Amino acid sequence: MLFFKPLTGITMVLVLVMIQGCAFSRGTLGEDIRSESVAAIKKATTTKAEVLDLLGAPDRLLQVNGRDVFQYYRYDAKVGSLLLILVNFSRVSIKSDDLFVILNRDGIVEDVILSKRTDGLKFRFWPFGELDETPFVRALSRTSIHDYVRDLPRL
Repeated sequence: MLFFKPLTGITMVLVLVMIQGCAFSRGTLGEDIRSESVAAIKKATTTKAEVLDLLGAPDRLLQVNGRDVFQYYRYDAKVGSLLLILVNFSRVSIKSDDLFVILNRDGIVEDVILSKRTDGLKFRFWPFGELDETPFVRALSRTSIHDYVRDLPRL
């Protein structure tokens, strides 16, 4: 009977260690803004109807000083999580692509503003700043243990 109690404790510890893990997820909101459609919009010549044919209905319609502003957007979110027994850490990265088409009072395109920032969005797993800035990772990136020891402060 005494033999099974330590074995049960060891088994519990092993089970708790094994159920920890990582999770990655990704989500998007909105349609992709196609560059060729945006390039087809010409200032002072493209009409409201042509914009709607090229891009479809806007995600948001604003009225600013008698002008219509069509906003098209796409959000991209990536989440990396470290799941521990008592504490969980997550890091969320969100970027957006935004297109604003400003139409004058006659329904002709006055200006086009495009911002594409989702292309370089990465999963960032480490929740405490950038991973390559931590002392542990800098130590692992050394060419050899000799470089690491050489750079240690002298006592």
